Amino acid sequence: MRKTRSKKFRLQPDPRFGDTLVTNFVNNLMVDGKKSISFRIFYDAIERVQEKSKEDGLEVFKKALTNVTPQVEVRSRRVGGATFQIPTEIRQARKTSMAIKWLISFARKRNGRSMAEKLSEEILAAYKEEGATFKKKEDTHRMAEANKAFAHFRV
Repeated sequence: MRKTRSKKFRLQPDPRFGDTLVTNFVNNLMVDGKKSISFRIFYDAIERVQEKSKEDGLEVFKKALTNVTPQVEVRSRRVGGATFQIPTEIRQARKTSMAIKWLISFARKRNGRSMAEKLSEEILAAYKEEGATFKKKEDTHRMAEANKAFAHFRV
């Protein structure tokens, strides 16, 4: 028998925008428990996005996040000695978590001076439906589409 599920704790909204999604993003961006630095990086990135796009920075960020949020993924499942990649729909919490983690990881891999600059460029690229994060989402969907024949093995 499995252990009980861990309780989901409520995130506090961030101080500037009053949004829990921003806090979630900053928590994933944080390294070595340096939350104030993560907030500074995020707010600087949003300001850069606002300057470049001439639109509300937070709205651009949210649109970019929805553009890179995957709908389906493939999961490995052993059936009779063979391992199949089975496309499955993703629950909402995992969707946003994957999108946030992809956005941060591809921003870190970018060339640029500061993390705020790299993050703002990645957010703008995701907003325009281009860049490495958007390509990752497309690849995930393509993989699920290619393995659609094995969908009947879904649990």
